[in-house]
Amino acid sequence: MSLKSLLFAAAAVVSFAGVAAADGAKIMVHDQYARVSAKMSTSGAAFMQIMNMDTEADQLIEARSDIAKRVELHTHMESGDGVMKMVHVEEGFAIPAEGSHMLQRGGDHVMFMGLNQELKHGDVVPVTLVFKNAGEVAIEIPVDLERKPAHGSGHNHSNN
Repeated sequence: MSLKSLLFAAAAVVSFAGVAAADGAKIMVHDQYARVSAKMSTSGAAFMQIMNMDTEADQLIEARSDIAKRVELHTHMESGDGVMKMVHVEEGFAIPAEGSHMLQRGGDHVMFMGLNQELKHGDVVPVTLVFKNAGEVAIEIPVDLERKPAHGSGHNHSNN
């Protein structure tokens, strides 16, 4: 996708709720949501599309929130015996120049471990995403316990 097309798409996206942008709008976050797998879960996860409007690649290196004792960047990886397991990705996620990266169920995501409170449908979770170049981007993530797993899968614009 060209920068012009990406900027046009980003401008259209800004008109919808749920978009957050860093100062200077180099990083934009779209379609973010959080969920837990069961009502009394002690862990949860957040998913979103991260768009890099800059001509240089960036790296999501950390996520922070007071909602949980630990917040980590995770992905799903096959353990060798055909079983998928979640693993911490210490180096974070590459966000390509003028591209995007999806954090989605079954793939890369933000993991909340040791929740400090129950996440209820409609709650909003404040999260700070930390990027190597763009710095900190504070976003609000709505809790959506009704979203189906395949939602958004047709819109994966990941360039990695």
